[in-house]
Amino acid sequence: SDKDAERPMLVEDTVKKNMETYLEQVGKILDISKVEVVRNSEWLSKLSYLEVCKQADAFSINDFIGRELIAKRIEGGSRVSMRELMYPLMQGYDSVALHADVELGGTDQRFNLLAGRTLQKLYGQPEQQIVMCPIVNGLDGRKMSSSWGNTINLMDDPNTMYGKVMSMQDDLIVDYFTLLTRVPMAEVEEIKTQLANNSLHPMDAKKKLAHKLVSMYHSEDEANKADEYFKKTIQDKEIPTDVPEFDLGAEKDVVSALVQSGLVKSKSEARRVLEEKGVKINGVVVEDPSTTLSTGD
Repeated sequence: SDKDAERPMLVEDTVKKNMETYLEQVGKILDISKVEVVRNSEWLSKLSYLEVCKQADAFSINDFIGRELIAKRIEGGSRVSMRELMYPLMQGYDSVALHADVELGGTDQRFNLLAGRTLQKLYGQPEQQIVMCPIVNGLDGRKMSSSWGNTINLMDDPNTMYGKVMSMQDDLIVDYFTLLTRVPMAEVEEIKTQLANNSLHPMDAKKKLAHKLVSMYHSEDEANKADEYFKKTIQDKEIPTDVPEFDLGAEKDVVSALVQSGLVKSKSEARRVLEEKGVKINGVVVEDPSTTLSTGD
């Protein structure tokens, strides 16, 4: 059908769009002019079954199930797929194909990073160095995950990025300074000491952290503006000057307004937020879902 014919094009467009977004995000950290992006399908798709068996022979089942996360799942009766056994082989072979000198990853990737060294040795290559970083927890203390909504995203606008930092758990402040900023460790240790002896309020520490992060991913000027925005709108409860405007058309009720403006995802969520007294119109808390809005509210 025509739809079937269009599908590969749609997939390719999606991949292209995702790659553009990815490069924009990476560009916040790396100089894109010095970055080469490759797809590991270029080499993984060419491997024969015999070649995969050769790679698999370099590892034992004990190596795999000895990992803490896998061991806990097996002990708890959770399913561990055979494909998960193959994943370290695939990631490890990436290092072979790229003749990698260094591979970066989180501490949860230790086994996979070392698999690269094992396979490089198998193929007669120098073994790569590995650099591991601790896992960064999300704003609520759990692992950072978009599905949980506890992330600070590289592409967040300055005010959103600043506000998210201010909403984080206090016990994450020192970790974020350590792992996510370029603040000298001597200064981080001082912040840690001051927080411990209550000579520095957590909110003031978060403001410093938020300013640093916004400066890194936007600019010093944007960080100063975000400082001022937070003070006026959150601390002083002033109405910001740049509030987005929405034309609600015929549906003037507050529930429709919340959904149309994108502040909530559904009418049921809108009603829940209203019940929890989470909505104000002109500074007054509103709970009645039948409340209607007028121009300028």
